[in-house]
Amino acid sequence: MPDLPDLPDVLDSVDQLLAGVTDREVLEAPGKSGAVLERVRIDGEPYVVKYLDHDNDWSLRAAGVPGSATVELWRRGILHDLPDEIAQPIVAVAHDARRPALSALLMHDVGAWLVPAVDDPIPVEQNARFLDHLAALHAAFWETGRDIDVVSPEDRYLELSPRMAAAEAALGQDHLVPRLVAQGWPLLESVAPKAAAVVVPLVHEPGPLLAALATTPQTLVHGNWKLDNLGTDPAGRTILLDWETPGRGAGTADLAWYLAINCRRLPVAKEEAIDLYRAALERRGVATDPWWDRQLDLALLGAMVQFGWEKALGGYDDELAWWEERVVRAAARLGGVG
Repeated sequence: MPDLPDLPDVLDSVDQLLAGVTDREVLEAPGKSGAVLERVRIDGEPYVVKYLDHDNDWSLRAAGVPGSATVELWRRGILHDLPDEIAQPIVAVAHDARRPALSALLMHDVGAWLVPAVDDPIPVEQNARFLDHLAALHAAFWETGRDIDVVSPEDRYLELSPRMAAAEAALGQDHLVPRLVAQGWPLLESVAPKAAAVVVPLVHEPGPLLAALATTPQTLVHGNWKLDNLGTDPAGRTILLDWETPGRGAGTADLAWYLAINCRRLPVAKEEAIDLYRAALERRGVATDPWWDRQLDLALLGAMVQFGWEKALGGYDDELAWWEERVVRAAARLGGVG
């Protein structure tokens, strides 16, 4: 994949972004947000265009960033300064001045290198690489003074909340994920009451969780480190797509998201994945002893604030039992310093 060019401005017209496009083809994508993808050619080279439309995309509405969080990261130069381990494919961005709800991303076509959308576990080596490169991203922005505050922590943790589901229902929208969120949250209390006693209040008011996490080291978090957004290029770099809810946060929150959303495809136990990520931080000079246990416990609790609905829909199995145990253990961390 070619290196990124010098950072351009955000174009003010999607038409300008797509000047010279030929051979347009709408793509099927694994995402469930409502975004539209096209494969195009410009000067004979293949690209993919992602259209980000607040009128049709529930995840954009939940994030609450004009244009999109990705456009804002591009505007601030953050995507240009990612560590060498990360291959992000965007080459140009537009936020349409005439249609302010619409933005678009022009990207190199990296489809051949993305993780296949199947149910099988990914290779052990690729899992280790994803965790290593996640740590590389976090180490690069560790306790940074740069303006990385894009999506607020509150909006990040309430993206999959009853608040979002109710807002989408009020708009008359019928996307699958908001409907499942609305169905799943009421089930958690009956399926996993110990977890629900801790998680459900935070789903409505995450303040105690956010305050506790804020006492631990912060970095730039991606917000959606799932296999659908990842791949490995020929140079061994991690391809990274879909900065859905990026901003300042706890690095272990990205780790917890990875463990929760990819649980059926992880080739190792969650505990081993956690150890791999921690070791990768340490290799990059991040000392973890003073804060690790506290932040990890809180981040795992936070993952259930995001995915308790999804775990409840699956019934009480070994997966939900693992998370319930972590939630109960983390409850003592709220509001304290332990």
